[in-house]
Amino acid sequence: MVTSKKKKTVIKKGPRKTAKKSTKKRVSKHARKGKKARALNLHRSIHNPIINPASGSYWESEAVFNPGVVNHNGRVHLFYRALGSDGISRIGYASSKDGIHFDKRYSHPVYMPETFTESAKHHPYTSPARLSYNTGLYVSGGGWGGCEDPRAVKIDDRIYLTFNVFNGWYSIRVGLTSISEKDLEEGRWNWQKCLFLSPVNGRHKNWALFPEKINGKYALFHNLYDDNRTRVRVEYLDNLEESIPFFDSPDPQLLPDREVAWHNRTRSIGPPPIKTRYGWLIFYHAMDKDDPGRYKLGAMLLDSKDPRKVLYRSRYPVLEPDEWYENDWKPGVIYASGTIVKDGTLFVYYGGGDKHIGVAYTNLNNFVDKLMKNEHAVFSKKSVVVV
Repeated sequence: MVTSKKKKTVIKKGPRKTAKKSTKKRVSKHARKGKKARALNLHRSIHNPIINPASGSYWESEAVFNPGVVNHNGRVHLFYRALGSDGISRIGYASSKDGIHFDKRYSHPVYMPETFTESAKHHPYTSPARLSYNTGLYVSGGGWGGCEDPRAVKIDDRIYLTFNVFNGWYSIRVGLTSISEKDLEEGRWNWQKCLFLSPVNGRHKNWALFPEKINGKYALFHNLYDDNRTRVRVEYLDNLEESIPFFDSPDPQLLPDREVAWHNRTRSIGPPPIKTRYGWLIFYHAMDKDDPGRYKLGAMLLDSKDPRKVLYRSRYPVLEPDEWYENDWKPGVIYASGTIVKDGTLFVYYGGGDKHIGVAYTNLNNFVDKLMKNEHAVFSKKSVVVV
């Protein structure tokens, strides 16, 4: 539990650290250029990165990043993208009681939609495909096959994962699988067969399910772009067990620059939407018009009854890639893909630099209140909080 008094926080467990010592070690060159904290009570954990690559592992030695997460049965369950020396993305698993210290981590992948042989049939750059981790051929994570960037939600008694299936830059599809709560609790990875939500020969990625049905249907957030800047794209599905009719979703890579709020290049939704009493809170990735080339995180509040309608949008990025673990391999990447709410605290899990996993947190109600008042709601890198 975290209890606040003025600008300092007292933690019941764990060593206390001073702001001066922690900040000096962790602030990157980007953060030293006169940047000022724009809000209070929003923090990175000083234990970041909370999960790192596993040296010597065949499947997660190079990178662990972009995690999905659910809170179930007293534990936080993290499903993360992992890369080994063969360059294939697999889904790893770790769990925690407090959302920070992960005391359980599997030594093997818990999900992959293809076998090694099936992955070898891909032809993204070489023929036959060269199964190797190569940062020159594919600069986003260094890999090219398997499943990427899982996003997790719990609906009724099942855990659903949406993820990207990469087979070259012009063949990216969104896949879906699920597992029962009971199997999750007992560590039986009886995933349903992969169902594709997007068509072949397209470039679709980073779609996320809402964590509950809306008007009796599953809701799928699939695109930030709409001709109307006050709208986003959400599709409603009758079921998630059989093939669905494909629908129009623009390729974000082909969209023209358009200045909205603080950014001119909108990329994708981050974690699945978070339900609040005022609407659906979403975080999204975009590029700052005054600081191009770096992935930053913005925030929006969507209408609770019609989540295609944008009610509020942050005027500034709420999380920027300024720490060393957010620049360790691929510089300037914050990629959030999972959130939970635990005792009123919002935890945001993200990949840093396409290599590490970090977490930032805040009081959910305070964050939404500041967002609605158009205040500078940001995750501060000058935090002294220990969690």
